[in-house]
Amino acid sequence: MTDPILPTPAEQSLDDIAVMLAPLVRWLLVQGIPLNALVRTLRGVYLAEAHGDLGRRGRRVTDSALSVLTGIHRKEVRAFMEARHEPASTCTPAPVSRLAPTPASSLFSQWITDPDYRDPAGEIRRALPRHGPAPSFEALAREVSRDVHPRTLLEELERLQLVEVQSEQVRLLSDRFVLPLHDPAAVRTMAVNVADHIAAAVHNLQAERPSERVLEQSVYADGLSAASASHLGDVARQLWGVALESMVREARAQIALDVERGRQPTPDHSDDRNTRVRFGIYYHLEMNKSNDPRGD
Repeated sequence: MTDPILPTPAEQSLDDIAVMLAPLVRWLLVQGIPLNALVRTLRGVYLAEAHGDLGRRGRRVTDSALSVLTGIHRKEVRAFMEARHEPASTCTPAPVSRLAPTPASSLFSQWITDPDYRDPAGEIRRALPRHGPAPSFEALAREVSRDVHPRTLLEELERLQLVEVQSEQVRLLSDRFVLPLHDPAAVRTMAVNVADHIAAAVHNLQAERPSERVLEQSVYADGLSAASASHLGDVARQLWGVALESMVREARAQIALDVERGRQPTPDHSDDRNTRVRFGIYYHLEMNKSNDPRGD
């Protein structure tokens, strides 16, 4: 049965969106978040994104314009904005800073990828002096952030069980920045990673020419044993380790190049360093329900 309000292509898209939302809804149910709370949040997201869309098109942002674009009744738009103590014209998306890595994750990434923090054999220095010149934890922390004290970064990494301090040595306990299960920062990390992944996919759906599309690919395999799937997971981690080191190295080189270009801007290279990127990888496995003996 079709929805008489929606055109057919849009209704078909909603079927695909339902597939995309299913894992998120499973997590929301586990967290005890009811539908009405999600709807309130979604209403705010709709209004913020509609505000941005109107602005990009040079349209005036009013309660009526937001209502027409989102399908939210004008009275609801006004009530929602009044509850947030701001007019419709100031409703804006979440700041980009929320999408940026934390100083702790930046420090961890630099530790495991920076050639200056490798031993003569090229292996990661898993223990650093707590204080002193590079290579030390204090020097690394100050290189990553001028705003956060090295002690604060150390305490955060200890809290996340990623490092430990022994006899004025800071020891690395993991090769991956994996947050504890119930840490609020884990949810924020998931949010920004998934948001950028979806943004890349949506960008590609809207790109008019293939040359405008960004990287968003995956490999799919079915009919595997649990042992084979686990092995491929190990392969994926190994590939990520190589890719991470290479991308961080190239990113640092480009940042240094942009700084140099900014000192002497040219028509081709201005000092408008206002672009961010995220490069990631994921690996998902699950048992097909039709083959799950627990379903019998």
